[in-house]
Amino acid sequence: MADEAELREQMIDAFEDADYPVSGPMDLVPALPNGPGTKFESGDFSMTAMELNTKTSGGDFPYDNVESLVDDLLAQLRERGEL
Repeated sequence: MADEAELREQMIDAFEDADYPVSGPMDLVPALPNGPGTKFESGDFSMTAMELNTKTSGGDFPYDNVESLVDDLLAQLRERGEL
């Protein structure tokens, strides 16, 4: 089972250097340490940033800060049964 706090921390670390506000997923790619292949892992959960974009709506852009982006992504993962 995935630890949401651990995933939240990983996502914040990965997305925090984006130039906020961001207007779409492509605005996040330059901030990712390994580009779209950046992985988020906890317990039996493992997903790349690219998979995250396809398994969620990608977010409700624009986002003014990293916390609101990550909160939304985690909520969508919960709703879709990924967590």
